[in-house]
Amino acid sequence: MKRSLDEHAARFDEQASEYDDSKSEEYNACANLVIEHAAPGADDIVLDLATGTGAIALALAPDAKRVVGRDISDGMLAEAKRKADDEGLENLAFDTGRFREPAYDGPVDIVTSNFAMHHLSDAEKREAIAVIGDLEPRTFVLGDVMFFGEPDPDEPFYSPEVDDPATVGMLADAFTDAGFSLTAVERVHDQVGVLVAERSSVAGDAAVGE
Repeated sequence: MKRSLDEHAARFDEQASEYDDSKSEEYNACANLVIEHAAPGADDIVLDLATGTGAIALALAPDAKRVVGRDISDGMLAEAKRKADDEGLENLAFDTGRFREPAYDGPVDIVTSNFAMHHLSDAEKREAIAVIGDLEPRTFVLGDVMFFGEPDPDEPFYSPEVDDPATVGMLADAFTDAGFSLTAVERVHDQVGVLVAERSSVAGDAAVGE
């Protein structure tokens, strides 16, 4: 991680009120794909990590049993809670947590995250994916800045001073090591994509049933 958690939290606290209006087409396309692939059922519990202002969490809540959002920014969490209240959604719970310490030990069926894990180093990403694997979700849907080819720091999705994106191959290896099988790869941009990973046993059962 190129900046401390406190530095990242302070940066996002400052952006919270304007965050939703500042996103690119690629960010929004990525978020839509995360929502589409997560597709919770009425009995599913979703854990949305780095929930930000709750865009993913709020979109999934009407179809899920419960959605738990975690973030390091108090400002972002306040916006998420306000939006949930405005929409009258009561099956949402937002609180402080991070990838490697999500501060949640209940049952989880689906884990989602969008445009956040790229702040971690590759070693930290591996640790985070392993922690998420230990929660034993059925599915993990990750939208993020990631490299499909050679890194290009001049592209708008990669700011070397704060970002540390991984290659798709590195992320795939981390998922495999954590007991997942990669079941879908969506390329939004050369440096933006969505990965869908399922517990290996789940993916294997689906293949047998085909």
